Amino acid sequence: MSEALKTRIEDGVLEVTLNRPKANAIDAATSREMGDLFADFRDNPDLRVAIITGGEGRFFSAGWDLKAAAEGESVESDYGQGGFAGLQELPNMNKPVIAAINGIACGGGFELAISCDMILAADTATFALPEIKAGTLADAATIKLPKRIPYHIAMDLLLTGRWIDAEEAHKWGLVNEIVTPENLMTRAWEVARLLASGPPLVFACIKETIRMTENVTTQEAFNMLHESKIPTMRTLYDSEDHHEGFNAFAEKRDPVWKGR
Repeated sequence: MSEALKTRIEDGVLEVTLNRPKANAIDAATSREMGDLFADFRDNPDLRVAIITGGEGRFFSAGWDLKAAAEGESVESDYGQGGFAGLQELPNMNKPVIAAINGIACGGGFELAISCDMILAADTATFALPEIKAGTLADAATIKLPKRIPYHIAMDLLLTGRWIDAEEAHKWGLVNEIVTPENLMTRAWEVARLLASGPPLVFACIKETIRMTENVTTQEAFNMLHESKIPTMRTLYDSEDHHEGFNAFAEKRDPVWKGR
């Protein structure tokens, strides 16, 4: 692990901190490292939830490292498995990932945030997609943002590049919670531990079902369920955890999830 990423593991939770002062910008090498890190998280049965946050300073992440771009990196550079920042296109990421936005999240930093499943923000956090002002495309945001928030608001942000604060981000449903900066990581770990105590096979099934049915009709989605075309659903229904849920209910005790 390079100095660009700091990690902490506790209680089945992986915390990843971007550590590239001053803006936590992401060059190709850091992106490849993030892809490997998140792929290892995905494949490690002992890890259940991840948190991504920025290091000390004003930035969660400014996204693409423009200094590296000036030195020759391009949008066609090798950003590793998972694409830019390791999460944009990482296949089969069936575990919850929480973004803890500690400051400015712009460009690719904004796109990294919306690649996560939940977003917690400090009340000092701000968001923007300034690519339009540089004459380039915020590609991941263009694909994902209109599916996350109202279409016209997404288009406003994409077409103007304007900044929004944490309060407006929460208003449009982009952010789950706003907390004070000093409480951000405490709250992120509270949420992460809550999720880590939950049934991992169900979480995997939820994420895969959403992903596989996103672009089909409602009836087609139900057909996929009825025809057992979602692999994690088959795994869930054949698992010990599936029976453990019923047994725990009958025995009036908390279930013990084993992920198998």
